[in-house]
Amino acid sequence: MLREQKLSAARRRRRPPLLLLVFGVFLVLVGVTATALVAITTSHLTQVTVNASVERDASLVALFVNSNLRTADLRDGGPGSERSAELSAKLAVLTGEDAILRVDVRSRDGEVLFSTEPSAVGERVSLSDEMRRAFEGGTASVLLSQAADRDVAGPPLAAKTVVSEYLPIIDEAGRTRAVMTMWRDAVPLLAAAERAQRDVVIVVLGAAVVLAAVLFLIFRAAHVRIGRQQAQLVEATRRDPLTGMLNHGAVVAELAGDVERSRGDRDRLAIALLDIDNFTLLNDTHSHMAGDDILVTVADILADEPGFDAGRFGPDEFLLIWPSGDVAKAELSVNALRTSLNAVAVRFGESESLPVSVSIGIAAYPAHAASVTELLSAATVALQEAKASGGDSVRVAERAEDRNAAGSFDIFQGLVIAVDTKDRYTKRHSEDVSRYAAFLAHRLGLDDDTIATIQLSGLLHDIGKIGIPDALLRKPGKLTADEFDVFKQHVALGDAIVRDLPNIEAVREGIRHHHERWDGKGYLQGLEGEAIPMLGRIMAVADAFSAMTTTRPYRKALPVEEALKRLGDAAGSQLQEELVSAFITGIETAPDAPMPGDDAPGIWVPHIKAA
Repeated sequence: MLREQKLSAARRRRRPPLLLLVFGVFLVLVGVTATALVAITTSHLTQVTVNASVERDASLVALFVNSNLRTADLRDGGPGSERSAELSAKLAVLTGEDAILRVDVRSRDGEVLFSTEPSAVGERVSLSDEMRRAFEGGTASVLLSQAADRDVAGPPLAAKTVVSEYLPIIDEAGRTRAVMTMWRDAVPLLAAAERAQRDVVIVVLGAAVVLAAVLFLIFRAAHVRIGRQQAQLVEATRRDPLTGMLNHGAVVAELAGDVERSRGDRDRLAIALLDIDNFTLLNDTHSHMAGDDILVTVADILADEPGFDAGRFGPDEFLLIWPSGDVAKAELSVNALRTSLNAVAVRFGESESLPVSVSIGIAAYPAHAASVTELLSAATVALQEAKASGGDSVRVAERAEDRNAAGSFDIFQGLVIAVDTKDRYTKRHSEDVSRYAAFLAHRLGLDDDTIATIQLSGLLHDIGKIGIPDALLRKPGKLTADEFDVFKQHVALGDAIVRDLPNIEAVREGIRHHHERWDGKGYLQGLEGEAIPMLGRIMAVADAFSAMTTTRPYRKALPVEEALKRLGDAAGSQLQEELVSAFITGIETAPDAPMPGDDAPGIWVPHIKAA
């Protein structure tokens, strides 16, 4: 249990920081939005402030014009020198307050008629767009960063940043007789805009911080909840729904990992296969509900016993693993377990109290086996001996050196039986692939030893599926991308399970490479063309034909004619064209051609002939 918690924590550490990614994107969006909002607000505030200043100054101009100007003052050539000096003096009153730097009145040709700057009187300046707009009767203004560069008559202004205002002077007939130009120091206006901008920034950032905090809490809560649900879903695929223990695939995968760690650390490892005695008879006599009660009872006792990991291995079997243990430690534990079971008595309906007993086979690595397959096979043989002795007993496997090396195929056959326990389709499919691959090898003229190797490779090519969750193997629909990534690992797991068996290298080629494609788009290595070993290419053809002609959880079997047509369509892309052609021709013409189905006839009369 502690090891599972460590693995779960490691998976959480490897999980991509989705919350940080989403939160980072949110902060970027908030930053961009706040920056844009401040820029827009600043521009609008500045324009509003300038417009307010222009409106206020227009009122001053109207008051000045109505109180001081005469029509004669605006005639061509301007007023006389004395009158000009008098008007200039009155204009100077406007510059004494409210940061107005200079004021002058200009004729339609740009001549300064009178001004608060005496030296500017009589000068002509070029007409800017704003001044032309004012002569057309409109009010205009512009914010200048360098006042000396624009429309200034006389010496440069003292301020570098000014608002230049152009206010038309209109007579009673509605004609623009002149334009009053006014320069105002922009610093006080911009200071007011900056204060407003600062307030906007504070409000926006405050709101962003509050929103970020709220969203952070929401995201974190959602992330924790999703992570918890995901962990529960993943764990559910590894658990037996009845007992809550690791299911067949999960406990075998854990055993494979333990063996790898023991190999690297030169450590020892022990397992035990536990079988409930008379379980089938109990089911037949007292119903499956009674059998389920017994299974749950045994599972609860196993959970209470310390020192080993356990999982449901078969309908009435449990696999016990001591990751760092030997036969002596395993025997001590299982004897304590048997003592606990002897104290249990069950009753169903009106039956007498019934005892619960088990038969147990023990094997150890490396004392009894050098690989997962040998270890399971050795424990299975020991278990059969315990059951054959009358049950309620424990047997230890023979040592590896005491067994006949020629019994390797018995080990393989035992593992195929283990696959059949997990999934009937996988075993039948493996047998079909073995038949089809051997048939194709005969058609290619390969020697007998190679054909025998191909037959064995066909039986074992999907052996890694014992470590794939049942929910994926039996899913009645298309796998998702993540599920398919998990499913693809059966190739690597199968290779790891058999790699230490003797004389197995050629067989491993079929296990490792039967999902490679001729065009290089297969898995796990993505090999292409003749880089794929011949045995892998043969196995790919046989595997494809078997998959199409066998009923799967997600679709019914295809007719042979349709399967051959699709096989031909895959030639040159998924499969090697020459092998496909030889296989199709053989199926259509050979009297001993293997057919799909347990009761399929040996000869099939095709509707078409292969080219």
